[in-house]
Amino acid sequence: MRRDFRGEDWYADDLGGPTYVECAFTDVDLSEATTSGALFDRCTFRNCRFNASVHTSSAFVACDFQRSNFFDATFEGCKLNGSVFDECTLRPMKVVGGQWHGVTIRGTNLTRLDLSGVDLREADLSMSDLSGTVLRDARLDSANLRETELGGADLRGATLGGVDLAAARLRRTRLDLPGAVLLAELHGADVDP
Repeated sequence: MRRDFRGEDWYADDLGGPTYVECAFTDVDLSEATTSGALFDRCTFRNCRFNASVHTSSAFVACDFQRSNFFDATFEGCKLNGSVFDECTLRPMKVVGGQWHGVTIRGTNLTRLDLSGVDLREADLSMSDLSGTVLRDARLDSANLRETELGGADLRGATLGGVDLAAARLRRTRLDLPGAVLLAELHGADVDP
C-alpha cells in the first residue's frame, strides 16, 4: 500500500514486521526503533533518523535513502539489495552479515566499519573512504572501487572476481594470497603457481 509519512515520531517504537511498498518517509524519526522481518520495497527515505535503531532479518529492497542518519544503527541479517544511499551518515554502524548486493554508496565515509561476510557484489563504493574497514570474507565480486580509499582495510578472504583493485587507493591494505595475485596481475605481472 502506497503511503506518505511526513514528520512522524516513531522513536523507540517496536515496528515488528510490517510491509511498505513504494512509500515515502520524510523527516521521520526512527531513532532506537526496531524491526524484525519487515519489508520496505522501493521506498524513499528523506531526512530520516535511524540513530541507534536495530533491524533484524528485515529487507530494504531498492530503497532510496537521502540525507538520512544511521548513527549507531544495527543491521543484522538484513537485505538492502539495490538500495541507494545519498549524502547519508553511515558511521558508526553495525552490520552483521546480510545482502547488500548492488547497493550504491558513493563518496561516503565508511571508515573503520566491520563489514565482514557482507554480500556486496556489484556494489558501487566508488570514491568512498573505507580506511581501516574490515571486509574479511565479504563478497565483493564486480564491485566498483574506483578511487575508493582502502588504506589499512582488511580484504583477507574477500571474493574479488571482476574487481579492479588497481583503480582503488591501497596503502597498508591487508590482502590474502589470492588478492595479492589479483593485484599483481592487474599491474601486468605474470604470476606462476
